[in-house]
Amino acid sequence: MANVLRLAIVDPNDGTRGSLKATLMGLDTVWLEAECSRYDFVRDVLDQTEPDVAFVCMDSDPDKAVALVGELAKHKPGVSVLVSSSSTDGNLILRTMRAGAKEFLTQPLRPDDLATAFQRIAQSRFGASGGGGASCRVIAVTGCTGGVGSTSIAVNLGCELAANPNNSVVVVDLDLPLGDADVYLDTIPEYTLTDVAQNIGRLDFTLLKRSLTKHASGVYLLPRPVQLEDAGLVTTEDLGRVISLLRATFTHLIIDTSKAFNSLDMQAMDFADDVLMISQLDLPCLRNVVRLMMSFEQRGALRDKVKIIVNRVGQGGASISVKKAETTLGQEIFWQLPNDFRTMIEVRNNGVPLIEQAPKAALTQSISQLARELTGEAAPGEGGSKSTRSWLGLWGKKGATGTEAAAADA
Repeated sequence: MANVLRLAIVDPNDGTRGSLKATLMGLDTVWLEAECSRYDFVRDVLDQTEPDVAFVCMDSDPDKAVALVGELAKHKPGVSVLVSSSSTDGNLILRTMRAGAKEFLTQPLRPDDLATAFQRIAQSRFGASGGGGASCRVIAVTGCTGGVGSTSIAVNLGCELAANPNNSVVVVDLDLPLGDADVYLDTIPEYTLTDVAQNIGRLDFTLLKRSLTKHASGVYLLPRPVQLEDAGLVTTEDLGRVISLLRATFTHLIIDTSKAFNSLDMQAMDFADDVLMISQLDLPCLRNVVRLMMSFEQRGALRDKVKIIVNRVGQGGASISVKKAETTLGQEIFWQLPNDFRTMIEVRNNGVPLIEQAPKAALTQSISQLARELTGEAAPGEGGSKSTRSWLGLWGKKGATGTEAAAADA
């Protein structure tokens, strides 16, 4: 990945230095460039390696460590200094920050705190839109009602993103009572979201990845709990820490929410960069979307993150036209997915994603285009031009817009 933080560890204690290295081993956003067991030799090591971050463990000699921080701030201004100590003495923390440390972490290190510190440093060095390993795109997928295809879209979108070797993708099934993301991938997970949430304090980045189920497509899955009664064991605090760890470990995090719009669902959408609202072109769905949008307006920036995805366009019957739907909603429909019920039922029952079983299907190609639109990636041969926001480019013959074609079909 681009923009990975190059790190040098400074710690005279072999035990804590080894523990820190083990914690960092599963973190894709950091590369261990060098390690040093003496405060006196740090300048020489940094001259040879030129890392982005110097991680200074202070417990062996706090006074010497503070002096080192000041020296690095003066002579190595391009290196961000991150320090850790088992001491919570306010005077020590103040001296360290005044000496030039960017972050102060208390031992024992919590992986989510460590990840957050690296994210802040990465944003400072590369910028919020620098697009590197320190940036994870969080996409929440929700439905305006049950049965609109939100889980199938979340899982297959994840598989499409994972097809890019530069991406590392995880799907979290947040429908704790009735989620079925594992069915779409034909997996029997060993660990669930409840297991990870209840043991979050003991997990590092390596153990976190081992707790996930990896599918042959490359996508990782964190499923809902097996037992129905375990659904209530995950708190918003637990979920926040899980999301923080996953954001530090993966380039893309897709969260398939429930339809309850409970505190966990709302927290996931608050964390998200994009919220995909899945709907269909019928009156009950559109009415629910309007109601939800009114509620989202009360939650700060949430309303602006919502992108409306219309599923099963062209299924016929009494479908409302896209033009009329946009008038009803008062906003543009972001994407349209074609109706291919038979293919979707087949891949779900086989537990195989669309990209593997039906790569040439119009629905598969449309989800692939949606993935590129969300991430800003150009398709081969597109030359970086903006992709159309529908499946028409694969279906139509007269060059009409997606909205015009879908309205005609409806």
